[in-house]
Amino acid sequence: MSTTVRTPETHDCRVAFADELIALAERDERIVAVCNDSVGSSNLVAFRDRFPDRLINVGIAEQDMVGVGAGLALSGYVPFVCGAAPFLTGRALEQIKADVAYGQAPVVLCGMSPGLAYGELGPTHHSIEDLSWLRAVAGLGVVVPADPEQTREAVRWAASAATPVFLRVGRFRVPSVTPPGTRFEFGVAQELRPGDDVSIVAIGSTVSRALSAAELLAVRGIQARVINMATVAPLDEECVRRAAGQTRGIVTVEEATITGGLGAAVGEVNLRQARPVPMRMLGSRREFAPTGDTAYLLEHFGLTAGHIAAAAAELA
Repeated sequence: MSTTVRTPETHDCRVAFADELIALAERDERIVAVCNDSVGSSNLVAFRDRFPDRLINVGIAEQDMVGVGAGLALSGYVPFVCGAAPFLTGRALEQIKADVAYGQAPVVLCGMSPGLAYGELGPTHHSIEDLSWLRAVAGLGVVVPADPEQTREAVRWAASAATPVFLRVGRFRVPSVTPPGTRFEFGVAQELRPGDDVSIVAIGSTVSRALSAAELLAVRGIQARVINMATVAPLDEECVRRAAGQTRGIVTVEEATITGGLGAAVGEVNLRQARPVPMRMLGSRREFAPTGDTAYLLEHFGLTAGHIAAAAAELA
């Protein structure tokens, strides 16, 4: 008797982002989009066609783009400032810090195609440092949705939150992992799978791989708790404390550098415990990510389900 394994349907979160932005803009005339000659890659074509007067394309001028967004926010608009994550965060970091975060301008900074999504375009296009340097900016929320459902929820939240936030919108196609009816809560993690042996804390495109790793571990009798830490700043510290107190170790997984990213944030909380638990941090290290396709890069940095399971098994 043969068993057919069904491959889950996968989705591009940029599509969910664009659809939700249009739906919100239909109801709220304050919502505008600002981009850096990235109408196509930011998936704003339909928004431009529906609201031609509410999309501002500043050209390849990221610093101006963020400044324009801050000005619009302080004038009563709700700007979604969209651009490829490496250029939005790298070229305009001063404006993000001074104009948006320091000035508390309620801008939604949308880093499109982050992490290793631009694989073949190489280190100039990999956005693996963004979590590290944006985590260090006071007054700026950092949100990394795991799937289309959570992306839509995060966009709705950001539109009404009236606070500066960086929204990391993934390009890798991912399956749905958010349980039906689950609402996004800023600063609150979601436990997607219970487990008492080891905890896996993941974000963005790595959440579905963490769930697959937990299935591999279950075959070996290891019960892994899987946590979707969609808000990286501010971190859900209570969730980390529970993981440290109730399991034997924590594995963090991020499509980013572990130098200052999610792993570092979780580690800071863990080290403040009376009895810190062992940790493994999976992601890129302090190096430039090489050029290569998605499969190669995930294997290179140990971000596959098999690698995640192996790291967790060492701590269980």
